[in-house]
Amino acid sequence: MNPDKLHVLYEDNHLIVINKPAGLLVQGDATGDETLADRVKQYLKTKYNKPGNVFVGVVHRLDRPVSGVVLMAKTSKALERLNRQFRERKIYKNIGLS
Repeated sequence: MNPDKLHVLYEDNHLIVINKPAGLLVQGDATGDETLADRVKQYLKTKYNKPGNVFVGVVHRLDRPVSGVVLMAKTSKALERLNRQFRERKIYKNIGLS
């Protein structure tokens, strides 16, 4: 996978925000097709020259045919905190356009 295929909108030490293209799965399913999570892991591995496994936590998903912004956690602690914020409705997904 070419890391240039990934459109990173924002990144810090804890999270990464990606513009997901239509047709790409966010996380794996029975098809075994490449996922956005796979691409993000490879991007982080390459960018930071990380050996071994890279952690990427899927905070929310978009359906395969849909394009849009996806938030992912770069650490397990960030994933835990983001999941809690979604659960407590401190963060929400805006799924409509005006």
